[in-house]
Amino acid sequence: MRVVAVTCLLLTCLTSCIPLVQAPASSTDRDPYGGWNRLQFESTGFFRVCERDGIWWLVTPQGHAFLSKGVNNVSFRADDAPQLGYSPYQRAVQDKYGSQDAWAKAAVERLCGWGFNTLGSWSSPSTFDHNMPYTVNLGLATRAGADWLKGAVGDFFSRDFEQKMEAACRQLCGPRAKDPWLIGYFTDNELRWGADWRGKESLLEEYLRFPEDAAGRKAALEFLKQRYSDVAALNPAWGTNITSWDQLRGREQTSGDAVRKDQAAWQEVVAQRYFATCKNSIRKADPNHLILGCRFAGQAPDPVLRGLKDSVDVVSFNNYGQTAPAETLQNIHRLTGRPIMLTEFSFKAMDSGLPNTKGAARPVATQADRADGFARYVHGLLDLPFMVGFHWFEHADEPKEGRFDGENSNYGVVSIEDRPWDILVQRMTEVNAGLEVRHAQSAAKHVE
Repeated sequence: MRVVAVTCLLLTCLTSCIPLVQAPASSTDRDPYGGWNRLQFESTGFFRVCERDGIWWLVTPQGHAFLSKGVNNVSFRADDAPQLGYSPYQRAVQDKYGSQDAWAKAAVERLCGWGFNTLGSWSSPSTFDHNMPYTVNLGLATRAGADWLKGAVGDFFSRDFEQKMEAACRQLCGPRAKDPWLIGYFTDNELRWGADWRGKESLLEEYLRFPEDAAGRKAALEFLKQRYSDVAALNPAWGTNITSWDQLRGREQTSGDAVRKDQAAWQEVVAQRYFATCKNSIRKADPNHLILGCRFAGQAPDPVLRGLKDSVDVVSFNNYGQTAPAETLQNIHRLTGRPIMLTEFSFKAMDSGLPNTKGAARPVATQADRADGFARYVHGLLDLPFMVGFHWFEHADEPKEGRFDGENSNYGVVSIEDRPWDILVQRMTEVNAGLEVRHAQSAAKHVE
């Protein structure tokens, strides 16, 4: 059965939500996947999304309401420190546990004890065998030349893009198609959709700068030819003075209204192409699991949101503010109609002994401030009825010497030595226990 429908068939004996209670959920309220068994939906054998009484939920394979409370990068290797030539966390846990499998079992048990129920992006496959729902980041856009770290834009119109995507999904998704513990797939991480910290060029400028024979450049020119009868019509709108389409190289654009409208329209075209190709490629290999989007980095342009709405089950968004970005999330939901997961957020503290000089978010003073930040942020998220989860970044602290991109911050729930940050995880445990009850009341609290 396909599990991507916006709505779902409910059990006939359960036509409304179970009456709300104020007590937090306990272990007896959970199914084996961590679902909240006070709220029942139809069971399909795989995770899916459903809306009931104006509130969105993930639904476990057994048919119970589920909020994805996850941690990213639950990884045995964690982060290498190039300055050292090895991963200090890996050395610590190898000495402590003796094997990766023993570490994975202990890490999952500990996360469960803190009220988490999901292994977020970049977690070690060794953790997938220990009865915790998990997610997989496919990194599909790299097949088209994209690089999220550098901000390189991929050519999603290239002749072999679809074939490469389908081959990747056969390899990465096909073997997981029957796994009930898999929630779903992120297509990519933090792709660049226009001007941001990685580059000031629009997506249209980027495509026009592709080589002459690139399919993406040809598609961009064809897009403009459909909007302007000829270059004589383009010139006054763009402030250019060209005599042929081939002269357009993406450096001519100004900030005029016509240019901005063209840039926005092209964003939507590219988004439709990328997300539809991702969806089709994943569904051919795996018709059962959720498509979780591309993990937007702090911004999600409106045209891109319009372009993706028919091709994802959940929109994923990363944000490192001090409070939940409610207005931005409301806009995403308004434009897409889809539920949302906040797939990266964190707080780092200066009492950790780490430099905290590189990496997103400004540092707070103490571990108690981190704990307060977690509670404030997560409560703000789950008071929004279209939110279906959050993933904290990340499991282990970054090395003080810096990882591959220089980040050296106290993002972990555990230290480099694998010691829990007790004040933080105690608060996380308390907060996580009450989130289903809080979210079940979110429709009454929420005002558009």
